[in-house]
Amino acid sequence: MSAGDLQGTIAAIWRIESPKLIAALSRMLRDVGRAEDLAQDAFVVALSEWPNQGIPRNPGAWLMTAAKRRAIDQIRRDETLNRKAQRFGHELSADALEADVASAYEEIDDDMLRLMFVACHPVVSQEGQVALTLKLAGGLTTAEIARAFLTSETTIAQRIVRAKRTLAEARVPFEVPAGAERVQRLSSILETLYLIFNEGYAATAGDDVLRPELVEDALRLGRMLAALMPNESEVHGLVALMEIQASRMRARVGPSGDAILLLDQDRGKWNRMLIARGLEALTRAESLGVSLGPYALQGAIAACHARAATQEQTDWERIVALYDALAALAPTPVVELNRAVAVGMALGPQAGLDIVNKLLGEPALRTYYLLPSVRADLLLKVGRASEAQIEFERAASLARNTRDRTLLLTRAAACTMSSSA
Repeated sequence: MSAGDLQGTIAAIWRIESPKLIAALSRMLRDVGRAEDLAQDAFVVALSEWPNQGIPRNPGAWLMTAAKRRAIDQIRRDETLNRKAQRFGHELSADALEADVASAYEEIDDDMLRLMFVACHPVVSQEGQVALTLKLAGGLTTAEIARAFLTSETTIAQRIVRAKRTLAEARVPFEVPAGAERVQRLSSILETLYLIFNEGYAATAGDDVLRPELVEDALRLGRMLAALMPNESEVHGLVALMEIQASRMRARVGPSGDAILLLDQDRGKWNRMLIARGLEALTRAESLGVSLGPYALQGAIAACHARAATQEQTDWERIVALYDALAALAPTPVVELNRAVAVGMALGPQAGLDIVNKLLGEPALRTYYLLPSVRADLLLKVGRASEAQIEFERAASLARNTRDRTLLLTRAAACTMSSSA
């Protein structure tokens, strides 16, 4: 393995293992910021040792052991933490490390859920809650979080620093709260799971369309949350959305790794078991007797696609009605852009284009590649191929994912042939 390949493999391991590592260390030390520092220290040790010794058979356990040894060293050096050292003495003793690593990883799902509830404590601003949770529990980089929020990396970095400082000063307990306090933190947790899933299902940068480990993490935590809060419609709605979206993963990528648009996918490759789970979760959300919220509405939209055997059989009028309801609850530019796509399918491309044109001045969408991409598709459908080509090329210049960029440039080139035909 070349040095470059090895570094890439180690970085991939870190992306997968760091949220689990931070969650387990936070449970043990009751300090989120310190847990993150120890996890990063363990990664630095791995970068130093693995190129010479090789990647261990269980890299997650290796990182956990390294991080906990660092914790022991810190506790021993800091006399002011003597009582804490005694409290965690047995748990963190060198002789018990291997056994404790195994038990910690058996509890990892619970730890991840606890970490999310801690990061979403009300002493932290809601924007800070989501940013910090995406960083710690989702393992997303500051740049990825910034793209999810359509804002700058500096802004996100400041939110994360403030959130960690606030949690440390408040000495927030590492636990899942009960009753009203649990519900109070729910909206931030749902938003975080939604964003983690989205980054896994449609990677905003890099060379791959999908990041399956993020999809799996979001699904697993969503299912756990549904079991913990069975009477919350929006929890089931989000699970429904994620299950149905995840069902398309095999059809979403072609043999060469290129992205395949929804309407071009082979629906025979959709995972029927995940669709069934998603529809069941949507039924639970609808059965609770409350008006559907934003996630349940999106789950219902996904269900319209899942129930259609072919794209021609898709109930676009129903999807438009659902987007109308979603826009009333969450009137964001991104929702309106998605609504424009549905309107274009139901009422014709010009109707969709009229909506998109009203979004051209939206500051939040200035660098959002899907705005010119959607506009290009609608322009092509109304016969304005030369304008569509310009928009596809602009979308490609904004896309950070290599596969998305390739698809957009391919569509731009096709416009040239269309306009010359």
